[in-house]
Amino acid sequence: MVRLRILEILKEQNHSKYWLYKRMEMSYQNFNKMVNNETTSIRFENLDMLSNILNCTVGDLFEKIDSDDEIE
Repeated sequence: MVRLRILEILKEQNHSKYWLYKRMEMSYQNFNKMVNNETTSIRFENLDMLSNILNCTVGDLFEKIDSDDEIE
């Protein structure tokens, strides 16, 4: 299973979820689902925007986890 590491990256960079939301130009409902790994798809433009805002590669946004592990 693959999941987004957005919350971990925000914590590492001492930024809040609200800080990122204000820069993402998307509805809070969609933003919140994406950040909390509650979505089944993500647009390429959102991945590009996330990597630019968080100053990381697109690959850094993802983590492969065992399907037995619980998503936090």
